[in-house]
Amino acid sequence: MSEKKKYALFLGCTVPVRALNYELSARKIAEILGIEIVDLPEFSCCGYPISSVHHHTAISLAARNLAIAEKAGVDIVTLCSSCTGFQVKAQKALSGPEGAEELKKVNEDLKEIGYEYKGSVKVKHIVRVLMEDVGIEKIKEAIVKPLTGINVAAHYGCHITKPSDIFEGFDDPIHPESLDKLIEATGATSVQYKNKHQCCGGGVLGTNEDIPIKMVREKLENVKNANADAIALVCPFCSVMYDEMQPTVDSKFDMESNIPVLYYTQLLGLALGLDPKKDLAVKKNRVKVKPLLQKLEELQNGSE
Repeated sequence: MSEKKKYALFLGCTVPVRALNYELSARKIAEILGIEIVDLPEFSCCGYPISSVHHHTAISLAARNLAIAEKAGVDIVTLCSSCTGFQVKAQKALSGPEGAEELKKVNEDLKEIGYEYKGSVKVKHIVRVLMEDVGIEKIKEAIVKPLTGINVAAHYGCHITKPSDIFEGFDDPIHPESLDKLIEATGATSVQYKNKHQCCGGGVLGTNEDIPIKMVREKLENVKNANADAIALVCPFCSVMYDEMQPTVDSKFDMESNIPVLYYTQLLGLALGLDPKKDLAVKKNRVKVKPLLQKLEELQNGSE
């Protein structure tokens, strides 16, 4: 890229605690692809967890983050799909004539801590940054170890494309293609499988564990039937369900899935030649990634 794009990295609550492999791999690929990452330690929760309990407080939390980035003069890149969606929702709620009254109330709150939200900052998920600011062709040009021969099942999750009206037509909410295209850019094959766009079930995990576990079982079976070597996803909550919960599901249903679950940034990092352990922290993945790495090594050595 001729000019670096600068973004403040918004980690939210879950990534620093349960997805350090996501953060590290995102930082590494950003460095290679010419995305400058800025850290703003003042960032806090996006507001999403309490949005159904107290709307104004949730919107104010989101607006505070937006105001922090605005004051620093940078847009925001997110890793968590829920963080992305809620902060963009907050922007919409505080924009235009219909949002004027709420914006006034929010800024009264923010004034007490020295901030004001004006509405100029943008929020983009890492997938959108890769698609729009880097581009598929630039990604292909940067690949040094193509993942040819590897089958990958894309899992979009619910919040990366929905609700579609807040994402400016970035991707089709019914038949999205962005993650498939990004997977194909690494040289891997993005496989199609039954119920590809089904929710991971994480949203109801704290209420009824039986339902999401059955949903995970169905996803793993469908991915297995498609002969996928791995699942690629872009949301820490989805990773909890498919990676962290996979042994639990296998035990409950007497299965042996053994399907590695990688964040897309890890998958891309492999194709960019990054070290799986040092740069991509694959040891933090619950399901062992070693079989995938061994297959990849054999395929790459065989093509030399």
